[in-house]
Amino acid sequence: MEWQNAHPGWLLRRRVLPQHTDHGGVMWHGAYLGWLEEARVEALAAAGLPYAALSAQGLELPVLALRIDYRQAVGHGELVELRSQAQPRRGLRLPWISRFMLSGGRLAAEARVELALVRRQGANLQLVRRYPPELERALQRLLDGPSKAC
Repeated sequence: MEWQNAHPGWLLRRRVLPQHTDHGGVMWHGAYLGWLEEARVEALAAAGLPYAALSAQGLELPVLALRIDYRQAVGHGELVELRSQAQPRRGLRLPWISRFMLSGGRLAAEARVELALVRRQGANLQLVRRYPPELERALQRLLDGPSKAC
């Protein structure tokens, strides 16, 4: 995962493998979800906060809302650049925007994901209103861009 100056956000490059496709050789809609999560986890790690460190504190970032707008089919063997950007918090919601780009700058899909920070307490989840300092710092690094992200 790397920061991209020309295109704000974090870049994750992946090739569409057979396990990502349906019987017609087109990237299956469920495969997009795994790549979205991978991009978020890697971006936080690159900004100084491994997701495992959150989990060790009993904290998680579950998805509250997800929307994917598909623009163009992605086929087996194609190289995809997933460009993800954290957005400023909106109350308890932490929004991300991700774009799945193909060669030549073609937009294959755009995703909007909203997360919330929760604390596990047994079988219950409790919303966390005040983020731990290390999460605040990592998110700020992501919002500030490449000069402060690493």
